[in-house]
Amino acid sequence: METPQRRSFVKGPDDGAAGPMGERQLAGKVAVIVGGGTGIGRAAAVLFARHGARVHVVARTESNLAETCRLVEQAGGSCVYEVGDVSCRDDVERVFRNVERREGRIDVLFNVAGISGRRYGDGPVHELTDEGWDKVMDVNVKGMFMCCRAVLPGMMQRRSGSIINTSSVLGLSPSAEHFGTHAYAASKGAIISMSRAMAAYYAPYGIRVNVVAPGLIRTPMSKRAQSDPRIVGLMKVKQPLTGDLGEAEDVASAALYLAGDGAKFVTGVVLPVDGGWLVSG
Repeated sequence: METPQRRSFVKGPDDGAAGPMGERQLAGKVAVIVGGGTGIGRAAAVLFARHGARVHVVARTESNLAETCRLVEQAGGSCVYEVGDVSCRDDVERVFRNVERREGRIDVLFNVAGISGRRYGDGPVHELTDEGWDKVMDVNVKGMFMCCRAVLPGMMQRRSGSIINTSSVLGLSPSAEHFGTHAYAASKGAIISMSRAMAAYYAPYGIRVNVVAPGLIRTPMSKRAQSDPRIVGLMKVKQPLTGDLGEAEDVASAALYLAGDGAKFVTGVVLPVDGGWLVSG
């Protein structure tokens, strides 16, 4: 396939600015955020940079990536972007090869990229199309697997690293009436199972593997839900902590904790960021 164009936005030789939160939890670390063009990935890019990381973002749409890097620069950090499709092995291998060549290492991988699959035919099993199943699994599960595979050899050699994979509360607690997308739920459950298996296997190498499981978050991916008054109303019950959708920054903050040395004794965790979804019944 044709090699996607790349463009770099780099903020000088320093490691990024401290930002308003003071202590830099990722000072000097190299972080790759897959799915960094919008939503949770963009929020994490800005937050990680404020905490001292040299950020690399990956997504399919160059204009979105350029905007993320602009926001990172505005926050005083450094950002490089790579255009690539996580479901394409050649793209994944190229992206991580480029980062390793440029930086010499990768300390943090945050896998955010994912799709809902509705437009491809995802739905309840009796209506779910082959295309819907295959597309969701290719992006959400195989894409995550390939990104992890690409980064692990270097982390194993250096005997350190933090991988954060993004699941969903729907991988743990279904909501039948409004979220009947069973390929999506299966993919998010698979991410949890694979991540926990990875956490056990790679712990002796000093590599931590954890999962964030967001509830319904206000991002471009959730536009359908945001425009449905029934779902917005449901949040008063399902996400009672605020009675509303969460924000991308809520999930980014959880990922920041798991990425940094403050979580150096934490692996195999599935951290819900859900406003109470999993405890609301």
